[in-house]
Amino acid sequence: MEGSSATKSAVPRPDLHAAIGRRAREIYEKSGRIAGRDIENWMQAEAEILSEQKRAARKSAVVVRVNGVKYVGEYQLAVADGYTPGEFAQGDPVPVRFDGDQMFVRRPNGKELATRIVSQMG
Repeated sequence: MEGSSATKSAVPRPDLHAAIGRRAREIYEKSGRIAGRDIENWMQAEAEILSEQKRAARKSAVVVRVNGVKYVGEYQLAVADGYTPGEFAQGDPVPVRFDGDQMFVRRPNGKELATRIVSQMG
């Protein structure tokens, strides 16, 4: 099936405390093992880990038109196997396949970008 395209590791909650602790320890060691900065190191580590989680969970979308129907497929960058927005130019023919609420878009490198259909407009 051909369509046109216009495009645009989170830490599980129970492991969050341990991940922050590991990062705080790294900060402590890299900064010369300065005593008395536990709170500052922890706060920096927490900010970094939470920011990383938000980035990993961020969703992007790809829009494909097939037989006059516009499909919007959402995907997470963290699990997109190296896909970068802009691999497809608007109007380029793009092979796609559908399976239930999923849309698989064949990339120029032959791999598929797996998306979840969040919108379908005819």
